[in-house]
Amino acid sequence: MYRIGDKIEDIKTNAFHQGDLKEIKMSDYEGKWRVLFFYPADFTFVCPTELGEMADYYDKFVEEGAEIFSVSTDSEFVHMAWHEASPTIAKIRFPMLADPSGKISRDFGVYLEDDGVALRGTFVIDPQGVLKAVEIHDLDIGRSAKEALRKLQAAKFSAAHGQVCPASWEPGDEGMVPGKDLVGKI
Repeated sequence: MYRIGDKIEDIKTNAFHQGDLKEIKMSDYEGKWRVLFFYPADFTFVCPTELGEMADYYDKFVEEGAEIFSVSTDSEFVHMAWHEASPTIAKIRFPMLADPSGKISRDFGVYLEDDGVALRGTFVIDPQGVLKAVEIHDLDIGRSAKEALRKLQAAKFSAAHGQVCPASWEPGDEGMVPGKDLVGKI
């Protein structure tokens, strides 16, 4: 199971992307920030609200130099059928990765063995393939695309400036230079 600071090995899987069935490799996106967005299953209830919101924020992620990848244990064919059936899912322009064996979900620690689905997990990976942020929710708690974007922006700021981001940091806010001068002063 991957942990913060681990280098993510190349992921190769089938996907539905831009109206086509294709093989996707993470190594093809090296040099870009990546956001893996695990969810339980296609044709469900909370999942389309999350994926729809990620689709609405997609251009903002791209502006930040990132690619989003949604991941569920459904096949690429089910992703395609859902994309064709749902107006919400039809908005998606990012790759929808297929994980029918659950291997990718297991590698990221979100697979529920008894149910055969993934928990709601969001993983921010830097351009060198290092895991920088993790958020995992139970099946009944939806996530915020806005917060996923903020975490990506904070990770980028920290990497670019060598500073840390305080609670609720937003782009344009100041970071902090960690050191003994701050100890006990905040």
